[in-house]
Amino acid sequence: MAEYDVVIIGGGPGGYNAGIRAGQLGLKVAVVEGRGVLGGTCLNVGCMPSKALLHASELYEAVGKEFATLGIEAKAKLNLSQMMAQKQESVEALTKGVEFLFKKNKVDWIKGWGRIDGPGKVVVKGEDGAETTLAAKNIVIATGSEPSPLPGVEVDQKRIVDSTGALALPEVPKSLIVIGAGIIGLELGSVWRRLGAEVTVVEFLDRITPGMDAETAKTFQRSLTKQGMKFKLGSKVTGAKTSAKDVTLTVEPVAGGEAETLKADYVLLAIGRRPYTQGLGLETVGIEPDKRGVIAGDHFKTTAPGVWVIGDVTTGPMLAHKAEDEAVACIEIIAGKAGHVNYGVIPSVVYTAPEVAWVGKTEEELKAEGAEYKAGKFPFTANSRAKINHEAEGFVKVLADARTDRILGVHMIGPNVGDMIAEYCVAMEFGAASEDVARTCHPHPTRSEALRQAAMGVEGWTMQA
Repeated sequence: MAEYDVVIIGGGPGGYNAGIRAGQLGLKVAVVEGRGVLGGTCLNVGCMPSKALLHASELYEAVGKEFATLGIEAKAKLNLSQMMAQKQESVEALTKGVEFLFKKNKVDWIKGWGRIDGPGKVVVKGEDGAETTLAAKNIVIATGSEPSPLPGVEVDQKRIVDSTGALALPEVPKSLIVIGAGIIGLELGSVWRRLGAEVTVVEFLDRITPGMDAETAKTFQRSLTKQGMKFKLGSKVTGAKTSAKDVTLTVEPVAGGEAETLKADYVLLAIGRRPYTQGLGLETVGIEPDKRGVIAGDHFKTTAPGVWVIGDVTTGPMLAHKAEDEAVACIEIIAGKAGHVNYGVIPSVVYTAPEVAWVGKTEEELKAEGAEYKAGKFPFTANSRAKINHEAEGFVKVLADARTDRILGVHMIGPNVGDMIAEYCVAMEFGAASEDVARTCHPHPTRSEALRQAAMGVEGWTMQA
């Protein structure tokens, strides 16, 4: 029986970062992954391939809609098979990069599906059905999540697809219905709309992107509507029938009323994700997930001694970068160091066009807490670089404590805000006041000046109009 200091079940962003950090700290470590490639959902069928298609589809649409304005005469012709091929090539390069880091840091990749078999034991079932038992002083559960199902809507990956299927459609649909107005549904819906599909989004709630700052969400929805996306809010899907050529959905108003039918070439089910805990053998060490499947952890420790949990399978936002932070902190604690994650400074990004990014508290949360705060807001229409680049949609909003001026939350919608939100993450990690950002020189002309101007606006001394 092979013996390890740490055995990690799952090779996604949480698992592979945990493995690499353990190797760096001199621990004998193994990562168990049965997918056949490392990287988990994010690298293989999530974050990375979706960004490849988002980027390619943005360029395709720009040729048809924006190039002429810039004095460039061109006509776009879609080669969907090549677009899919370049996506896959990028994904394979990334997964091979993780394999290289495993070898560099002496991390053993045990290929197969792992399950806990009592304290200190992990059984791995390989593709051939053979089982191997690993002994572990510490076991880290990093099994991630899977798409949530919806009763009455069965995913067949043919006409009704989940996020994985939506990344590999064989054709551009004439029509696509997205069930769920969250980040995944809107990103993938945006891809296919740009390539020519008529996209309708059906959402149970009366708003899109729950959890996002309400003002930002309204601006976001207006932008997507202007681009041609249609929304049916406050609506629930109660059934689906598929044929060889299309899907018919039955949709009812949440508040009550007559049902209607909607028809589309394809349906994307994107109502969220749930922790993946199937067949993990949790009962052998007395771990019982909650009704949502979440495994609770106290500083990553589960109720079972020597068993730890990180990433989507535990509490907190289901984000790859959150899993990566937890991975490093968890392993450092195992190694006797002071691992820590600041959950108040974990950013979220929607990679549509315009992008949306935020970190910290929303105005709705601050009001519910009874907090006294000030807000500074600056539109990209007043940012010189954004105007010159014809990308002036959106704004930056900074929320700061009315007494101490400490930054409490930042919300952005506009060009490249997914990258720019990191500036405020650093500021908040150091406990910065809005004045600290307002008095920091930013290069001109750049979009980043909008970050400074919004901070100036907290105290009312914005200088660009």
